[in-house]
Amino acid sequence: MRRPRVANTRPIAMGYRFHDCSTRRRCLSCRLCLSRRLQPARTHEGDHRLRISETSHGGFRKGSVLSVVVCRSTVAGAARRLNLMLFALVIGVGSPVRAMEPRPPKAVKTEITEELRLAVSRGLDWLARQQAADGSYGGLSHYGPHVGITGLAGLAFISDGNTPNRGSYGQVVDHALGFILAHRSESGLLAAETSHGPMYGHGFATLFLAEVYGMTHRVETREALRRAVRLIVNTQNHEGGWRYQPVRRDADLSVTVCEVMALRAARNVGVYVDKAVINNAIEYIRASQNPDGGFRYMLDSGGSAFARSAAGVAALQYAGVYGGEEVERGLQYIKRFTPPKEESVGHYFYGHYYAAQAMYLGGDAYWSAWWPEVRDELLKKQSPEGFWRGQAGQEYGTAVALIILQIPNRLLPIFQK
Repeated sequence: MRRPRVANTRPIAMGYRFHDCSTRRRCLSCRLCLSRRLQPARTHEGDHRLRISETSHGGFRKGSVLSVVVCRSTVAGAARRLNLMLFALVIGVGSPVRAMEPRPPKAVKTEITEELRLAVSRGLDWLARQQAADGSYGGLSHYGPHVGITGLAGLAFISDGNTPNRGSYGQVVDHALGFILAHRSESGLLAAETSHGPMYGHGFATLFLAEVYGMTHRVETREALRRAVRLIVNTQNHEGGWRYQPVRRDADLSVTVCEVMALRAARNVGVYVDKAVINNAIEYIRASQNPDGGFRYMLDSGGSAFARSAAGVAALQYAGVYGGEEVERGLQYIKRFTPPKEESVGHYFYGHYYAAQAMYLGGDAYWSAWWPEVRDELLKKQSPEGFWRGQAGQEYGTAVALIILQIPNRLLPIFQK
């Protein structure tokens, strides 16, 4: 059957999925919704429907509804030829192309409460007011202006549906992007002068660049992203992991998960990453797991702990390992720290940042039990001014809390399988 043509569109990045296209602000990177000839129509989660607004468009009559879902598996050959970018596939009126992988939990009304909406609104407003004139975040911490904290802050605003210069906080996102681009080097390293152990910040900043590039397709952003990814690939050590400095000497789990997440986001938007790099990272992460299901800091040292165990499970999932014994044992270990009955934990925000993602990608059973508890606990921890106080400062704590609390929005592409 010959596919109908959809004119005046641009490719959608691999792995993007949209749950509500009732407004252009929520469409993020979907270029179809921005076409003058196509108008978005509200749909159920998982579908992306476009209504023909002119009488002549691809052979369809005015008012026809096309359902489109970005799917990695059905167009693998075309993806390779198009540098891993996918064009929207339309196979018939009202018939969506569906992804083969299991889906994350579906949205339910009880996930987002009025208290949550107000808390997020206060948090975003507070965070926007803290941005420095150069677009940076981190000035309230002992790190100073920091590409990693800036990247996380940018992701918090993207999670609300903002993109560079689009949305209520569009200028904030654009200024954050400008700061990160201003601190890229010829080697690809993303780091401000104040950075110590720059690969942490580099991983978060690369993740932010990938998410932004998937929405804007700016040439400058792509080039910075490509070089940042090349640096990550070239600094993977013989064990399969990464460490604080951009050298191959050693590795630890906490830095490794930052780089794996960045690589996954980059692959999602069409940047080439050799599969061997991902496979080596998977082997390193698996080797870091302890018999109790938790993960140790380095291969030759450390017992299990909440934060790095949550990071370990999330790293496996972002590397494409969504099931299996190691993931199941890891999720069961994380469950021991379900708020408010959690044991004493260090690196609270870092741990819950990854735990929420691991539980979300783990499916309905895990997410439905975890989400209400972590949501309510985070709401209690918010200050009257709207911020959260994290180990790396208020901007960091607020950015991470907002990312977690906005997972039910299902707008950040990296959180999709």
